[in-house]
Amino acid sequence: MGDPAIPEPSRRTSSTKGVYGISVAAELVGTGVQNLRLYEARGLLTPDRTTGGTRRYSQDDLDRLHRITDLLAQGLNLSGVAMVLDLQDRNTVLDDENTALKEEGRDRQRSIGEP
Repeated sequence: MGDPAIPEPSRRTSSTKGVYGISVAAELVGTGVQNLRLYEARGLLTPDRTTGGTRRYSQDDLDRLHRITDLLAQGLNLSGVAMVLDLQDRNTVLDDENTALKEEGRDRQRSIGEP
């Protein structure tokens, strides 16, 4: 069984499934193909790959690319962008865990009859 944080291909939503080729993704984001390769090399995103090795970008990847270009436009360098994205990703995980814990607490309160 794989990492639960990484959806299995059969369970992926339309926003996480890689469907756009690199040239289409670059055009949709308004940047160059070489920039997408650079961002991948720097670990800023990880597009899907076909069995032949062709990159496929999902809607989530495009959203992340928009965020990268926004941060670059605000004056951050790629190291700064990596730090911001990492913090945002970690914050999202913590928010999700917090929500799950709150729901668990409410469920427990209901099961013992507390308001």
